[in-house]
Amino acid sequence: MRVLRRILWALLFLLLAGLAVVLYYIANPNLPGYQPASQLHYLEQWSEEDRQTYYYTPQGTTVKGLRYAWFTALELPFSRERFARPEYLARFGFLVDPKQQATPQNPGNLPVGMTRHEDTDTGEHYLDISCAACHTGELRFKGQAVRIDGGAALHSLASTVPTLKGGAFGQALGMSMAFTYYNPLKFDRFAEAVLGERYPEGKDALRRDFKAVLDRLMATAWNDTHRGLYPTEEGFGRTDAFGRIANSVYGDAIDPANYRVADAPVSYPHLWDIWKFDWVQWNASAMQPMARNIGEALGVGASLHLFQEDGSAVAEDERYASGVRVRDLHTLEETLKKLGPPRWPQEVFGKVDLARASQGRALFTENCAYCHAPRVVPPEQRMAPARDPEWHMRVIPIEEIGTDSTTADNIADHRFDISKLGWTREQLARLDVKLFEGSLDRIDFKSISSAQGLAYITAFVENQAYRQAGITGEERARMDGFGLPIGVQEKRGYKPRPLDGIWATPPFLHNGSVPTLFQLLSPVNERATQFHVGSFEFDPTFVGFQTAEFPGAFLLDTRIKGNGNGGHEFRDGCRQDGVIGRFLEPEERLALIEYLKVLGNPELEAGLTPVEPRPWTPGPKCEG
Repeated sequence: MRVLRRILWALLFLLLAGLAVVLYYIANPNLPGYQPASQLHYLEQWSEEDRQTYYYTPQGTTVKGLRYAWFTALELPFSRERFARPEYLARFGFLVDPKQQATPQNPGNLPVGMTRHEDTDTGEHYLDISCAACHTGELRFKGQAVRIDGGAALHSLASTVPTLKGGAFGQALGMSMAFTYYNPLKFDRFAEAVLGERYPEGKDALRRDFKAVLDRLMATAWNDTHRGLYPTEEGFGRTDAFGRIANSVYGDAIDPANYRVADAPVSYPHLWDIWKFDWVQWNASAMQPMARNIGEALGVGASLHLFQEDGSAVAEDERYASGVRVRDLHTLEETLKKLGPPRWPQEVFGKVDLARASQGRALFTENCAYCHAPRVVPPEQRMAPARDPEWHMRVIPIEEIGTDSTTADNIADHRFDISKLGWTREQLARLDVKLFEGSLDRIDFKSISSAQGLAYITAFVENQAYRQAGITGEERARMDGFGLPIGVQEKRGYKPRPLDGIWATPPFLHNGSVPTLFQLLSPVNERATQFHVGSFEFDPTFVGFQTAEFPGAFLLDTRIKGNGNGGHEFRDGCRQDGVIGRFLEPEERLALIEYLKVLGNPELEAGLTPVEPRPWTPGPKCEG
């Protein structure tokens, strides 16, 4: 028996040691290092006032109810250093103020897009993740940094699924909160920092409130892991935006049976000029700016009140109350109208070869303009007469563009049961929603499509938010965006965008599966099947992020579902199955890239010389 007890104690010790090792690595994520830039360059895309408005205007989101003061007071699991100190959060890919000092708009000295809002009922200040967090980029070269306002972020914000690989912000935040709650010494220091003069009287109440938020974070991590909702790792600079919005609205707020696997991460799209698009959502599913912005806020964490804790319906006059702040969303939308595309900084990345760019302009006309040059809609044909200009952007079918179809397929195919909401068609007919495909009579409340369901839910949320804010009539029409209804369409395809400033938004394709523009203009067999992501280091020649392995890097494998790097291909053959143009010689690819550095910069474009384009036409074997 003594030997057996020793064996059991040894096994228990090994088990506990193994758990301790796992916990250690989960609580200490494997992150890239951080070195402040020797100089940060802004590209005069707008004014400094507009930039600060964009960076720190809240939109009404919460991180499961996390208070701003809590976030700024948290310690790391195994030290007294603050979790929210700029040099640590920068290792997740968040962009920090190089001055590293608190300001009235950013009192906690937090990264771009991390702000706060006050709850009007309780006076509590909540951590608010605004649109700037995901739509601001940065490129680095030889120690200098170039800020890309409205560009693509390169952080790991979304994932909460625990992994020994590390890198996930949600995982690290949850661990810091857990260590704070369960370590009495840490919690005492935390409580004293948060409560100030109310310490220690308010400590017990703080502990209860803190535990409720920690439980919600852990429940989300368990739910996402247990259900396997996000099997394709997102890594740095990507999230399955539409899938997470759908799971938040349909699964969290309505019925757990509505959770769907979201295995289609996409890069964060850039924001300059989007207010001019006829369809403003990145996948061309939404037409009204306010509806798009409300949907985004709900996906990022704005509260949505549909049911009581016992499952009963909320009273009619309170139903669809949410955390979204329509006045602030309108401020952000109006501010973004002032945002210009970034202009190639020759003093940092090197001078543009204008002779080569002139050849590239002809190649652009031959190969790119059909999809990427917007059609300016005449005033009499505009969806919104008040919008000037209005750009019509094509939606290219999957079978034509040939890029990874997972995102488009999930949006087109997923269905949700929203019958618990008790809607009637008469109710929906009174909403300002316009279906561009299908009809209200054919909607099945037990199997509604993602885009249509979100359009109607957003309409109810929007009505409630405007009513609570006392906004009606012309003011509401203006805040909606040009008086547009909540239009919705569903197409199994992708919307190509204008390419002004595209050089500043690597990696490329909608899912970030191609690291450089040079590879994007190459046949698929010349593209990397694996590359490392998470470094801001820029390659000005081939235009994209450098992809060599480095500590804390995320390995993006294009052979995994949702990560495919096929399509949008230039090679000899017929224009089908993702082949969109002829084979481009390496020198032609470089010339086209040189022009893309110039596109949208009138001063540099004025220095180009005329080169006659020679449009490519497939041979007779491709006809029919």
